[in-house]
Amino acid sequence: VQLQASGGGLVQPGGSLKLSCVTSGFSFRITPMYWLRQAPEKGLELIAGISSAGTTRHYDDSVKGRFTISRENVKNTLYLQMDNVEPEDTAVYYCATDDRGDFRGQGTLVTVSS
Repeated sequence: VQLQASGGGLVQPGGSLKLSCVTSGFSFRITPMYWLRQAPEKGLELIAGISSAGTTRHYDDSVKGRFTISRENVKNTLYLQMDNVEPEDTAVYYCATDDRGDFRGQGTLVTVSS
């Protein structure tokens, strides 16, 4: 199983960023997927999840209305559109096949700063 997140970087408050997670080694199209993040000196936090078909999505209150999780099953790829970002969104972001992040890939760092 491989999960490779990318798309992180430095973004100003109020800006946007889109993360991608390219996967391989498992049946992506039948697997619910998740985004988690870990801020400096904090624990791993579940922020979004999506059903295998993409018809059901859920968000943590901290990102609801600002972030959008989506997927392209034909490309085995998961996305996270981040809009109106805040300094508190600074973290390493991970994609995972479980909501605890036990099976997560290499993360991508997002830094929100002016």
